[in-house]
Amino acid sequence: MKLLLIEDEVELAATLHRGLAQEGHKVTLATDGATGLELATNLAFDFILLDVNLPDMSGFDLCSALREAAVATPIIMVTARDDVADRIRGLKGGADDYLPKPFAFEELLARMDAVKRRMERHHFSPIQPDGSLTVGDLHFDPRTMTLTRAGSPVQLTVKEMGVLRLLMESPGTVISRTEILRAVWGIEDDPLTNIVEVYLSRLRRKLHALGPPIVENVRGFGYRLTA
Repeated sequence: MKLLLIEDEVELAATLHRGLAQEGHKVTLATDGATGLELATNLAFDFILLDVNLPDMSGFDLCSALREAAVATPIIMVTARDDVADRIRGLKGGADDYLPKPFAFEELLARMDAVKRRMERHHFSPIQPDGSLTVGDLHFDPRTMTLTRAGSPVQLTVKEMGVLRLLMESPGTVISRTEILRAVWGIEDDPLTNIVEVYLSRLRRKLHALGPPIVENVRGFGYRLTA
């Protein structure tokens, strides 16, 4: 797999790089948050291993920025912080797992396998080898943040792209309003907000202008992509 390791601790970075390479993975190293953000948003990776304590920004902030940019690559946070509040903060910010230092290398591999199995159970098959997503006549390229339907470009906002990407990753599966709020906005369910409904209405209008309806509102349950 192609891994992005964002870690500024030289000795640990070298150890992880060497061990992961020996396991057959291709590892790209970033030693600060800005470089990690640029790499993660412009290149396709299978996993991101992210340290919390970076020299230029918090790993929590970087994780949130990646999710804000609709980067759906699985993220495992590694950190010396073992406080429950920090673990919750990381997971709520979009991380898929949280591994406190020091940790056994075998545990990291096991957690990566566990996250990969969860992805497979959620039918992430639309993801192509280059990281792009293709469902029916929809094609999304995360490297250029471009979307086309039947070859025609579709202009979406970052949040609209985040919602659509979530639906494209699990075609035919109903994604609840709560899941959309958590994945795209990073908040828990709020019965007083209609932000999901507003963005889905805009998204459906843009997509359905170029072809048959493909985003279905399953009333009382959520939304699904039917292409």
